[in-house]
Amino acid sequence: MEPSLYDNDNVFAKILRGELPCTKVYEDDNVMAFHDIKPEAPVHVLVIPKGKFVSFDDFVESGYGVSEFFKTVGKIARQFNLHTGGYRLVTNHGKSAGQIVHHFHVHILGYPQREHDCTNNSGE
Repeated sequence: MEPSLYDNDNVFAKILRGELPCTKVYEDDNVMAFHDIKPEAPVHVLVIPKGKFVSFDDFVESGYGVSEFFKTVGKIARQFNLHTGGYRLVTNHGKSAGQIVHHFHVHILGYPQREHDCTNNSGE
């Protein structure tokens, strides 16, 4: 499969180069994560690989370290204690699916467990 053409001027490329600000929550040699500027959940973090991948297909076909990337996504979710309440992982592939920024990314949409949540079987 031919990789999609990557736009070096997309917003995530600019964030990776330090040309645009972000509220960074995690970074290593291969991944950066930051808060979404228009959150759709109490915790809304975007996780992006530092490589030039337009879509999930591009990312998987590259052999870039898919399993390590998703392990990092899990680490970031735990960093926000989302494993205790619940979270969703979302990635949009292509315009019809709602992909706005054409740099592969995963949304972590988190719902931390509240102290008196009805799913907290503490008897309260």
